Amino acid sequence: MSHCIVVGGGLSGLSAAHTLLQSGCNVTLVEKNMFMGGNSTKATSGMNGAGTRTQQAMSVPDSREIFEEDTVRSATGIKTGPAPPSYELGRVLTWNSAEGVHWIQDNFGLALDTVSRLGGHSQPRTHRSKNGTTFPGMEITYKLMTAFEDIAKKTPNRATLITKAPVKKLLTENGRVVGVEYEKAGKRVSLAADAVVIATGGFGAGGIMPGGILERIRPDLMHLPTTNGEHCTGDGIEFAQAIGAATIDLEHVQVHPTGLVQVDDPDNKVKFLAAEALRGEGGIIIDRDGNRFCNDLGTRDYVTSMMWKHNKAPYRLILNSAASNGIAWHCKHYVGRRVMRTFSSGAEIAKDAGIPLENLKKTFDEFNGYAKNNNDPWGLKFFKSAPYSVDDSFHVAIITPVVHYTMGGLSINGKAQVLNEKEQPIPGLFAAGEVTGGVHGKNRLGGSALLECVVYGREAGKSAAEFVKLLSQAGPATTEGQGITISIPQANGNPITVTINGGSVSTGAKAIPTTLPTPSVGAGLPRLAPHDSKPTTDGTTSGGAPAGTAAPAAATTAAAAAPAEKSADTEYTLAEVAKHNKDTDCWVVVNGAVVDVTSFLSDHPGGKMAIMAFAGRDATEEFNMVHEEGILEKFASELIVGKLKHTAKL
Repeated sequence: MSHCIVVGGGLSGLSAAHTLLQSGCNVTLVEKNMFMGGNSTKATSGMNGAGTRTQQAMSVPDSREIFEEDTVRSATGIKTGPAPPSYELGRVLTWNSAEGVHWIQDNFGLALDTVSRLGGHSQPRTHRSKNGTTFPGMEITYKLMTAFEDIAKKTPNRATLITKAPVKKLLTENGRVVGVEYEKAGKRVSLAADAVVIATGGFGAGGIMPGGILERIRPDLMHLPTTNGEHCTGDGIEFAQAIGAATIDLEHVQVHPTGLVQVDDPDNKVKFLAAEALRGEGGIIIDRDGNRFCNDLGTRDYVTSMMWKHNKAPYRLILNSAASNGIAWHCKHYVGRRVMRTFSSGAEIAKDAGIPLENLKKTFDEFNGYAKNNNDPWGLKFFKSAPYSVDDSFHVAIITPVVHYTMGGLSINGKAQVLNEKEQPIPGLFAAGEVTGGVHGKNRLGGSALLECVVYGREAGKSAAEFVKLLSQAGPATTEGQGITISIPQANGNPITVTINGGSVSTGAKAIPTTLPTPSVGAGLPRLAPHDSKPTTDGTTSGGAPAGTAAPAAATTAAAAAPAEKSADTEYTLAEVAKHNKDTDCWVVVNGAVVDVTSFLSDHPGGKMAIMAFAGRDATEEFNMVHEEGILEKFASELIVGKLKHTAKL
């Protein structure tokens, strides 16, 4: 019987392993940690799915086409206007989403019987179990973990688990991946296989593990805290690159806006994540003065950019009793972790935050008015837990942006085959989960991480099974002609037979299949356009943190990256800005930020003169007319040299 190796025991690896077992393959799962689970167990909001039985029972009018558009808009950053064209990996993710949810429900007995609406979603589609007693990621992943362990115990010839065994390299033969080499108890061990699935996760722990991919690709994010464990170092990317695998979108790193700050340990570089479902249930975000400043249910990149732009930390995530009751288990867990607190009234919140109660009451009253009239100035359209009252009880957490997810990784096609630099499949090598890139583009929607693990884990498992079946059916690689046969002895005792037929050659080795017979549901669609992955002038893209605005540890690192005389905290008057009005020294003011655009003039899509028209002036009104909110902080934060000093008017 065929044998496949799965590297990594998170949800993507487990989904691949179970799919391979269901397809009749024997599986060895190799895990670098002492136990399986990985980051998948930390996923807090749930698993997306469109057109599911749960949605139908709840009368949610969702479809795979609606979900696909939401995903494409998030991936491209085109939030308004005509829908951008779709792409293969996005379609595979969204069109297989309901099947993925049903596979979990039907094969592993999980309810997943309620849904929430997360940021960037036009419909409630993030599934979790209504009576669940743990995070959805843990609930789902744990079921697959225990199921695999049970199979390994009952039928060890079918499933094998090897832990504390980091894979060091892939073994290849004639261009095909034929196994792995891992390290166990200080010794190197080679393990042969018909196919290998890589599911080792991303590289988001880079901020606490210097010298890795994050530091090389996004050094501007190294000062931020992270939600990732120390195992998320991108080793799967690196050992696949060593045999010629291509990567895509490595520069796209998601900075999540709601990392939870533990009051008595605020500088810890590793944070718990506040589930996006907290906001989906109606939670709101306020600044240090008690004011809202953004669409609370906006996409992760948007909310993060607004926090940096607004620059009035500490920020608080507030849930009234209705919101808290809608996600009670999470709130209880966070309180237990001492990253969330309960308050019996708005007056208690105001006292704790050091703000006048009148400020908080005004914010609540305005929010209630927006909910009633559906006219929120920040664009919030869903007010699940309105009204808010200072006489209510609350759950409150202090939040900060954190490195959460890496959108880039190994380049794959819709069949989860790993591609080389020529975009050709590497025979015998498949990948799934956060180790891959190109699935989410610039920004991943909440709830799509668990979905990606299941959908692409299953794709990788099915494709690997297809591959080994073709391999078993394949005869020798031959070409037409007549000639002589030569047998070449090998050290392993298996000779290679070569037949020379005039101008053609036939070997005794089996033909290696590269094309799988079953196309992906996204076959024929393009990959994301190359410009979607093009970094800005300094090599950074989404999520770059302005100096001095994120975690307390940010100040030293970020300040060192810029000249001392141009700190982002430096204040300038309009008169001082006005002195920088030439193409060799051009500053403008945008939304209170002082921006040195001198080096950007020649790269500006609208041309140099479009900027020079506002040289030395405040360009806020015009800038906001033609740009989306947060675009400056997202793509050109390195150009911000200070902020506008507000002067009193007599």
